[in-house]
Amino acid sequence: MKSFVLAAFLFTALFSYAQPKPTELDKSPMDMSYWPANYPILKMSGKAKDQPVARVIYGRPMKNGRVIFGGIIKYNEMWRLGANEATEIETFRTLKIGSKILAKGRYTVYCLPNENKWTIIFNKDNFCWGNFTYDSKKDLIRTDIDVEKNTESVEAFTLYFEDAKNGANLVFLWDDIKTILPIVLAEETTSKKK
Repeated sequence: MKSFVLAAFLFTALFSYAQPKPTELDKSPMDMSYWPANYPILKMSGKAKDQPVARVIYGRPMKNGRVIFGGIIKYNEMWRLGANEATEIETFRTLKIGSKILAKGRYTVYCLPNENKWTIIFNKDNFCWGNFTYDSKKDLIRTDIDVEKNTESVEAFTLYFEDAKNGANLVFLWDDIKTILPIVLAEETTSKKK
């Protein structure tokens, strides 16, 4: 009987010790935006005709009274476009960004911010924490976008897709800054040339 009680105690102790604890709630929650907007709701309601064109997965840091651009986000230094893991975009169709083609797939997106323009970088190294392992040899596309002053201050870093002619704009908002990355469906540009 003593050996049974001892075995039961050891089993219970090992089981409770081996269970991992969940992580604490993060100050910068992870979010996801779809193109078309609200794709999961469209799918659930039967209004989605196909799979989404793209989705972006990113951490949403808060302003919290801090100076953002030129402050915690240094000009001309690599930024992960959010918090925690580097921002990732998954495309389900071939896209055209600037003059370059981005094949369907999953990519990490970085930014080199400046006061008047941002350089957006699509990189093939995924699942990166921050930009600590960034390797420019894995860059696929670099494109510059203009910086606009926003009329309102945005507390949480926000990314979303908005419809545009032949594609969408990926909009970046934080603090009093707004930038827009035009994205075109590559099939649209190819079919028009024929």
